[in-house]
Formats: sequence, C-alpha cells, structure tokens
Amino acid sequence: MARRASFLWFLVGLLLAGFGAPARAAPILGQPLSLCVARALPGDHAGAMFDAAARFDCHTPQRAWGPGDYWLLARALPARVGEERHWHLRFASLWQRRVDVVARFADGSFHHVALDGVGISRHLRPGAMVEVEPPTRVAPLTGLLWHVEGAANLRGIVRGPLLATEQQAFAADLTMTAIYAGFAALCLTLLVYNLALLLAMRHRFQIAYCVMVAALLGYSLSSSGALAWILPGLANNDRMRINYLMLALSGSEALVFARFFFEPRVFAGWLARAVPVIVAGQLAAALLYLFVAPVGIGLIDRLYCWSLVPLLAMVVPVLWRAWRLRSEVRWLFALAWSAPVLMSALRTAVGFGLLPWSLLVDQSTVVSMSLEALLSSVAVAYRIRLIARERDRAREGEVRALLLADTDPLTGLLNRRAFLRHAIGRAGEQALALADVDHFKGVNDALGHDGGDEVLRLVARALRAAAPPGALVARIGGEEFAVLGTADAPPDPETLLATVRGQRMPFDLDVTISLGTCAGPLGDEAAWKMLYRRADAALFAAKAGGRDRARGADLCARVA
Repeated sequence: MARRASFLWFLVGLLLAGFGAPARAAPILGQPLSLCVARALPGDHAGAMFDAAARFDCHTPQRAWGPGDYWLLARALPARVGEERHWHLRFASLWQRRVDVVARFADGSFHHVALDGVGISRHLRPGAMVEVEPPTRVAPLTGLLWHVEGAANLRGIVRGPLLATEQQAFAADLTMTAIYAGFAALCLTLLVYNLALLLAMRHRFQIAYCVMVAALLGYSLSSSGALAWILPGLANNDRMRINYLMLALSGSEALVFARFFFEPRVFAGWLARAVPVIVAGQLAAALLYLFVAPVGIGLIDRLYCWSLVPLLAMVVPVLWRAWRLRSEVRWLFALAWSAPVLMSALRTAVGFGLLPWSLLVDQSTVVSMSLEALLSSVAVAYRIRLIARERDRAREGEVRALLLADTDPLTGLLNRRAFLRHAIGRAGEQALALADVDHFKGVNDALGHDGGDEVLRLVARALRAAAPPGALVARIGGEEFAVLGTADAPPDPETLLATVRGQRMPFDLDVTISLGTCAGPLGDEAAWKMLYRRADAALFAAKAGGRDRARGADLCARVA
C-alpha cells in the first residue's frame, strides 16, 4: 500500500512536517526523531557518549550552538522501532566536513557508518536526503548517535532526521524522483522550444528566459542530488556550492527577463538602472559561495542571503508601476511569479534565522519553480502575440498607404515627387533637414533586405512622430529622408536624432541617423537645388564627424 502513496498525500506529509506535526506526518515520511546536542571534546568516543546523557542539551536550538564539532543523540526512539528490524535512517544534507552515524542495538553491539564529504554524496537519495541503512539485526535498535565534524550550522547541525521503513523509503524516493524528473523534463522542453523561438525572433527577454530555464535545470540536478550521482567523486559541500550558484543565476536572469519582458516604460528611470546593480550583487555573492565558501562559510552565506533581499524587493515597485501604467502583461507576470517569490522569501527568512528550518520549504521550491517556468512560457507566448499584433497593425497602415499615389510604398511617407510638388513655391523662409541612416549597408548585411526595409519603415515612423506640426516628411532616396518645416516651426535636430535612437528595431539593433540642416526660401526649383545642396553638404559633414549627429549649413561653409 505504501508503494501506491499518492503525490497528494506526500505533499500533505511535507506540509505537516514543515509546520511541526511530525506525528501525523510519520505514516508517510517515517518516524521523526528528536535530537539532543553536546559539543565534541578531545577523547570522546561513541560508546561513552551513549551513556553520557548529562552532557546533552535537549532544549537549546541547534543554530544557537554555532559552528564546530558536535555529538547528537536521538532522545527517544519511536515505539515501532522494536517491531521493525530493517530501518532506513534519513536526514537532510547540510554543510559539514564529516558525519559519523553510530547505531546501538539491544544486544550491546554497535554499527558505525563514517561519511566524509564524498561519502555523504554517495548516500544521497532523491531530494538530497542522506540515507544510512543500519544492518538487519535480531536485537532491536536502541540508540542512534551522530558525530558531526566541521558543521557550519547555517540551518542546523542535523536536520529532518527520520526512521523510515523500506516501504516508506521506497515511496519517498519514487515521489521525489517523479517531482524532480518532471521538473527537469519541463525545463528541457521549455528550453528547446524557446531556443527555437529565439533563433526566429531574437527578443532580449527570450535570451534571458532561456538562460533562466537552463539555470533551473542545473538547479534541479544539484538540488535533487542527481549531480552527485553523475559525478561520483563530488563532495556534498561542493554540490551545495553549485546549487547556490544555479539558484542565484536563475534569480538574476528572472530579473533580467522581467526587465525586457515588460514594455520599456515599466522599467524606465531608476528601475532600469537598479537591474544591473542587483544582478551583479547576487552573482558576486554566488561566486564567493562557489570559490571562497570553505574559508568563511558563515559570512558568505549571510552575504548570499542579503543579496536576495533587493531581488525580492524589486517585485513591489515593478508590479506597482506595471499596474499604474496598465501593462498588458501585468496579470501573467504576477500569476507566474507569486509562488517562487513566496518560496524565495521563506528561504531567505530561514537563512536569516527568522523562521526555523522546514522540510516543506526545503523540498517545495522545485514545485514553485515548475509553476513559474510553465506560466512564464505562457507569458512569453502572449508577449510575442502582442508584438505580432503591433506589427500587423503597422503593415495594415502600409497597405493603406500604397493606395495613395503620393506616398512612398515602403514607408508611407511622401515620395520625392509629391514632396517637391508641395515644397517648391511655399511662401516664407523654410527649414530643411536631410536625414540619412548610418551604416545602412551593414544593416542590410545583418538583417537581409526584408529586415532593412523594416528598419526604414521604423525610421520613417520615428521621423514622422518627431516632426513639428504641419511639416512635410518624405523619403527622397534609398535611405535618405527629408523633413521640411517653416522657419517659425523648424524640425528640431536633437529631437529627430533622439526619437530614431530610441525607436526599437528588429532584433534590438542599434540604428542611428545623421542630419544636415539648412534654412532659406523655396520660391522656385533653383532655390530648392541651392537649399538641398547646402543641406546635403551639412549631412556629409555630420557623417564625417562621427555620424549620429546634426550639422548646419553655416558650419559646413566655415569648414569648407
């Protein structure tokens, strides 16, 4: 019957174990043990420690003891121990240099299991629980003793000790294997799917999402204990260091994903500037954990916990601004990130000692990450749909523009003929700005002609948006544009440059223009040729001066 234990009942057992109901959780997970602690002294040995009950403290919380070497004695074995001859002893893997487990039996015999860092890894079960199997004896088990050397005591010295029957151990292994295997399969599927989308569309948030999912896949391998099975010589402390790095990388990339997933206005200002600072801080703390942890694990673990605080705090202003600006993806983001943010907050609180260590928090992170990865994938699809809808609307506008004889069929602006017809003969002083796309040949080489056409359309859209009211905007050559306004309301060069610079381009390509400006009358064709020639010379000077800038005709004359 235990082998058929359902996933739901296992989660209920985790909940009960996590919130202090060990007796009710026992039928599912095993028989929980209560431990007493004594600091290790020179000359101590297991046989004497079993009979030195006065040295053990059963009331002081484990974290209060600090780092060091300890003996831990099971205060009272469950009554069922006498009925079952074959028990699996399980406890959570923590930062320790060595763990010795000693079992005493009613016939006075002892069984000793010595585990160094690599030995702990070799005894890991799914979910990174250490399992020791005392041999089957005719005499019942009467005592259990741990000797822990080099305990960092970040979350405790020995946590979550259980005595499980063979059926309970099998059911727990089967369930945890299903959870982690399902999570790994989900990550792998999402990674392959979104890499294919990335190759086709190349949005920045897709890159961040793929890196995040890859980091979550690495986290599942290290957190489940599978990494220790793949690398048999890997010490458990080293596995934990990799685990913390993967967790930090997934959290950092989640923030980068949010940065580019939302519309640009959501992360405008200080929020955009805060992202690289928070990401750098968290990755720096993770690298310290990876390379320097054995030197000062206590301080580094505290720094790592502090690096999570600004990451979690960013959720509040981001969602607040998204709601205030009515972002179209705010609901999906909030739904996808609610579970992992809650679990990360609980883990951070455990790291700071604000909450006790919990089997629920320790093992349920992967479930919340599964929900996040799946719902974020839905959010990615929805965001791509919005982008496609925006492009479809732009294309519809272009189709309508084709019906107008005076418009350029690609950009929807006035063509050269219509521009000259409207421009020549205008009364009063006129202000002309000639614009040319910088390095357009490189744009065509990178994106192809279709991509280059899309860039021209977006540049035209930006120029039209930045032109003053009543101005004429035209495409007068391949990548050359003209904006003509009156002397009273001339086109502003800096506004034109900044608007094109800020226009989002295909594959987030950086596209700029150079401008040449000139003012004068446009009474006849000869005046147009003069005005155009002087503006074109100014445009040439802007390109010679470094591009992405404007030059005026008077300046060109002085340079000449």
